[in-house]
Amino acid sequence: MSVLALPLKGYRLTTAEILYHLPDHPDLLQAFIWQEYDLVPRFPVLNRFLRYWEGNLEGRLHSVRVAATGLIVPTDLKYASGQFTLH
Repeated sequence: MSVLALPLKGYRLTTAEILYHLPDHPDLLQAFIWQEYDLVPRFPVLNRFLRYWEGNLEGRLHSVRVAATGLIVPTDLKYASGQFTLH
């Protein structure tokens, strides 16, 4: 499916911050950023990836933070007040 057709079918760009325990040093955490198109709010693509992680990778999962946004949205302009001087 094309990248432009996905948002029209309900897919949203989804970003997940995955914290996991290092296999050699379980007391330390490391972050992994995952990004893919997924269906909100069930996240079947992310859940498939996390099942793969738990079954095939050594780093035990600690936590997952998820953010999703649509790509086709109206433009939002914000004006900043301030004065900038360039030399």
